[in-house]
Amino acid sequence: MKMSNLLFGAVACALSAVPFGALAQQPIVIKFSHVVAHDTPKGLAAEFFAKRAGELTKGKAKVEVYANSTLYKDKEEMEALQLGAVQMLAPSLAKFGPLGVKEFELFDLPYIFDNYAELHKVTQGAVGQTLLKKLEPKGVVGLAFWDNGFKSFSANTPIKTPADLKGKKMRIQSSKVLEEEMRALSALPQVMAFSEVYQALQTGVVDGTENPISNLYTQKMFEVQKHLTLTEHGYLGYAVVVNKKFWEGLPADVRGQLEKAMQEATTYANKIAKEQNDKDLEAVKKTGKTQVYTPTPDEKKAFKKALAPVHAKMESRIGKDLLQAVYKETGFDPNKL
Repeated sequence: MKMSNLLFGAVACALSAVPFGALAQQPIVIKFSHVVAHDTPKGLAAEFFAKRAGELTKGKAKVEVYANSTLYKDKEEMEALQLGAVQMLAPSLAKFGPLGVKEFELFDLPYIFDNYAELHKVTQGAVGQTLLKKLEPKGVVGLAFWDNGFKSFSANTPIKTPADLKGKKMRIQSSKVLEEEMRALSALPQVMAFSEVYQALQTGVVDGTENPISNLYTQKMFEVQKHLTLTEHGYLGYAVVVNKKFWEGLPADVRGQLEKAMQEATTYANKIAKEQNDKDLEAVKKTGKTQVYTPTPDEKKAFKKALAPVHAKMESRIGKDLLQAVYKETGFDPNKL
């Protein structure tokens, strides 16, 4: 989307904010844009938040949810938020590296979390709050972390060992960590917007990808990927963020009610994330179009060993102290992979 369109949206947004004091009966409109389907964990949580925001503010705030990149694509949405053309997003955590807050790429490190309990020690603890605070100089307020799930590899050929990905063109988000991850597997990283992945897989522009099962299923990637291996090698989650100027300009009572709605939505989002991925995995199996493979303990260990060097290579980018803080919370030791 061209800059002029973003600026036009920002101006329109600014004009719509005028009624805060003058026309109190008019609801404050919050445009919440995201790039995945409405029936994914993030999509469902966004709808939950919209409903609770309306209830708790008694109609003073109206959250409009725009799913599936209907407003902005991956590369456009953060700029749109900073300009004020949209008020709220829930980008994947990899999106904050290009924004200049590369510390968020720690979440892209392979096998850094073994389960949700370890993950939540970070996202719901001091480390998570420190990371969200780093967004404010960019004109963005971080409200919460939402889970999606753990990623697995898919392709049109079987994936049982790291060598099976050698030379494969693998779609990734824009993340230096994910680029290094693919290179560690001798694969070819291909940065691409999420909305373009299905067609790229269908036409052979890329050979495979990595996704939580809910994304693979709701985007119908199972139609164009013959093999899925449950490596669960990485985590994909989101940070719900809001335009700082807009957020701080809200009436204090409305902001407090929205914070409560967000707390409830976060509990809901993290509850349904695993449930939705488990449900969608069964749905993928039932299609019969994608063969789902569960690696043996030795096969999974081989993936962990192949990907262990990514931690050391990315330490200077993410920050040694931050990584050590995460390792302390989770008990993770990259030297034991």
